[in-house]
Amino acid sequence: MTLPDDQRLDAIARTVHEALRGWAAAHGQHDIPPWDNAPGWMHTSTRESVIHALTHPAPNGRTQHEQWLAQKQRDGWTLGPVKDAAARTHPLMVAYDDLPDWEQRKDQLINALANALA
Repeated sequence: MTLPDDQRLDAIARTVHEALRGWAAAHGQHDIPPWDNAPGWMHTSTRESVIHALTHPAPNGRTQHEQWLAQKQRDGWTLGPVKDAAARTHPLMVAYDDLPDWEQRKDQLINALANALA
């Protein structure tokens, strides 16, 4: 698939981010700020997740999580008890099979949204 232009890619990333923020809130997580208040690393992370979903044939939740995990490791994040951007720790830096069901479904949601909006 040919990637959308940068403006369209940013619009897709914004929409995916806001959907994930709503998904997380519905599952008791309230630590994702609105797109306009989100730090640059969140914008970059979402954009990279969208690009992955659009450039890999039939991505699934597992490949999406593996992409996110590799991205976090590349950026110096490690497994930790809480999500802490300053310390670069995150409790979901585990194998896909060890994620809660709602988190696995969230990774599938990224793929579905990105591909539907592209």
